[in-house]
Amino acid sequence: MPPQIYLDSNASNAVLPQAVAAARAAMEQDYGNPSSTHVAGLRAKALLETVRQRAARVLGAGDGRLMFNSGATEGIHTAVLSALVALRERRAAGHPVGRWLVYGATEHKAVPESLTHWNRLLGLDLDIVALPVDGEGRHDLARLHTLAPETALLCTMAANNETGVISDLAGIEQALLTSGSSALWLVDGVQALGKLPLKLAATRIDYAPFSGHKLYAPKGIGLLYVRAGAPFTPLMVGGGQEAGDRSGTENMAGIAALGAVLAVLEDGRTFGSPQQLAARRDQIAAALRSAFRGLCFNTPFDKSLPTTLNFSVPGLASQALLNLFDAAGLRVSAGSACSSGQAAPSHVLAAMQLPDWRSRSAIRLSFGPLVEPQTIADACDAIARCGNALQRSGRLTAPALEDGAPTTVGGEPAAELAIVDAPSLGAFLQRHPDALLVDVRERYEHDAGGGLTMGGCVALNVPMASLNAQADRWLQPQAPPLVFICKSGQRAHRAAAWMRGLGHAQAWFLNGGLTAHSG
Repeated sequence: MPPQIYLDSNASNAVLPQAVAAARAAMEQDYGNPSSTHVAGLRAKALLETVRQRAARVLGAGDGRLMFNSGATEGIHTAVLSALVALRERRAAGHPVGRWLVYGATEHKAVPESLTHWNRLLGLDLDIVALPVDGEGRHDLARLHTLAPETALLCTMAANNETGVISDLAGIEQALLTSGSSALWLVDGVQALGKLPLKLAATRIDYAPFSGHKLYAPKGIGLLYVRAGAPFTPLMVGGGQEAGDRSGTENMAGIAALGAVLAVLEDGRTFGSPQQLAARRDQIAAALRSAFRGLCFNTPFDKSLPTTLNFSVPGLASQALLNLFDAAGLRVSAGSACSSGQAAPSHVLAAMQLPDWRSRSAIRLSFGPLVEPQTIADACDAIARCGNALQRSGRLTAPALEDGAPTTVGGEPAAELAIVDAPSLGAFLQRHPDALLVDVRERYEHDAGGGLTMGGCVALNVPMASLNAQADRWLQPQAPPLVFICKSGQRAHRAAAWMRGLGHAQAWFLNGGLTAHSG
């Protein structure tokens, strides 16, 4: 398998070595409970407060609250709950609260779903309204100015997780001010951390959640900023940790790791500059344009993070592109990691009113501010291989898995099929030295990875749509055992079931596919 080139940093990232070391030290040395009053507890408490102070400097939090939590989703729920409880109390006291809960149409799904959840549970019954965006993914400020006087809570992003589009926060703030709106304002800051300058206390922003694992910290640690004077209701109560703002024993290993990342960010000498990151994005963009005819980028570079590219290729569905890139060792995604397993087109690109084919073909490629020049060069080489493999295949459009593929004969269920588990493949091939490995991926997937050799055996590439042409040869007396292979095991499973249905008793498939074998 080709080496992995990870370009899905907007979904998650590797943990910074300094963060790993800090987490390990917290677990091995500073393992006291920060609520304890003995020396071990006081040491942990000092570490916790040191990280909090560093976060306050990095975020420009001023005298606002900063509380540690599990990540952005918890932060969003806490902020929405805080705002809606305050609105309910104002309403009960006879004060006007506005009619709308407004969120940007391209927000992460956690925002509208938390609005719906708490609006229902608290019995507010306010109308939830999506604020439109233009074709570049930026909020419709004229529409916001119209909605703002009756808006109770506004939720927008600092930068979009799928497209990298940077919101005009100054323009949004101006719309609130000039309209005389008293709306509370939540800004999802997840993709902004480490990529955009943040001076939260100098803005009208009331709440801003952050998630550590988007910037080289572990999963399970995050931050919520609450402006001084903004209403607040704890999502969790109990032991009174975090000054009663967020109960539950603090995740000290995660906090220490996040502190190490913030230290690197505050130092300012390790992460790539905006100019360096833009140059690396442009290098990848040039490779993509060269490899794929008709490729179009879905957002303008001058209004997007330099670490995110979102693009579409005519005639190629997202899944086909993902398979192609994955075969070449490129780890990218088709959108938000939370929804990439869903078949529906991106709600972000749909909100931008882009043509349907661009939404169904969209790929997100993202890297972090620590990306190495060699990684970018390797990515460009892999992209070129993908383009060449696609051209050699003679196909501009990748078929769906079912298109032209044989159907299962006899309805043999998976449980009755002969399965080869990835760890035992080598032993299986030793027991069956005449076995034939059959890679049923598309030709361009096979070629993009430079061919496929497993257990010393070179795989024959026979795409699903071409199995019919090979079947007669494999049904002859003394035919070799067949082990079908694909990316996930699904296509290989169907190929093995089909051959067994035709009478080949020694048709197997690699359980879990190449994903399991490489993992």
